Amino acid sequence: MNIPSGIRPILAAVALMFAAMPAWAQVESREGIALQNQILDLQRQVQGMQAQAGRGSPTNLGGGYSGPPPSTSSGDLVAQLLSRVGALEDQVRQLRGRVDELQNQADRQSADLAKKIDDLAFQMQNPGAAAPPRTGPVPRPAQSQTISPQPGALSLAAPQPMQPQAPQPPPAPIKRTPELSMQEGNAALARRDYTAAEQAAREVLINYRTSPRAYDAQFLLAQALTGQRQFSQAAIAYDDTYNRSRRGGHAEDALLGLANSLAAINEKKAACDTLGKLRAEFPTLRPDLRDGVASAAQRSGCR
Repeated sequence: MNIPSGIRPILAAVALMFAAMPAWAQVESREGIALQNQILDLQRQVQGMQAQAGRGSPTNLGGGYSGPPPSTSSGDLVAQLLSRVGALEDQVRQLRGRVDELQNQADRQSADLAKKIDDLAFQMQNPGAAAPPRTGPVPRPAQSQTISPQPGALSLAAPQPMQPQAPQPPPAPIKRTPELSMQEGNAALARRDYTAAEQAAREVLINYRTSPRAYDAQFLLAQALTGQRQFSQAAIAYDDTYNRSRRGGHAEDALLGLANSLAAINEKKAACDTLGKLRAEFPTLRPDLRDGVASAAQRSGCR
């Protein structure tokens, strides 16, 4: 089959169009994969027509043979190819718009969740910040009356009482290693002694802030606060654990614990946003967390 010389520039333009399509067209979704398959199919057709045109093109030895005149069927085929390419480009632009919209929605949800966590932390650190102002007159302290001595009167100064000597502070206890503190804290958590577990975790966080075990201590503190049903403080501790290492060994557990703590204080929308963030950042959840995530989503009423 000989492709008319007038059609060859159009086929070359179509081939360049496929080669110049941006890399963002490869959307990782079912619609994107189907669209890429259609593009590859059209690209193979164009390459096949170019190969046939190359085999049927005249050579300099043939005395300047120009081939048969363009046929209507070849023109219709090229028109169909151009039409399909235009339709595919429109679908690529629509998919790109949907991806940008979903990304913006995820960014807004993440910003709202961070703001709620910061507000919760501020309320815990400043419990009297939201108290209503006091109304009515402000009481003034009673003024002490001083009696001036009469002229010529003998004034006797009262003897000053002896100040008791301040007791010497006891010697500071020897600090435990962070490994020993974490070992005892985890043992206390296992036997549901949440107060002892909290003390061990805070001991590591105060004395060994730069130690690698501080990350484990932060998660232990969140678990201990959850056991004591201090869900507001537990939510802050889980959020701190996640922010310490967003790909660490406790990141998935911290996000799930944060969602459960938010649901416990009736912040169900924030809990659902946290679960959505957990699924987005960790598409393949650990098997031991799947039931907990499903239970948290049901308890929060997530869609």
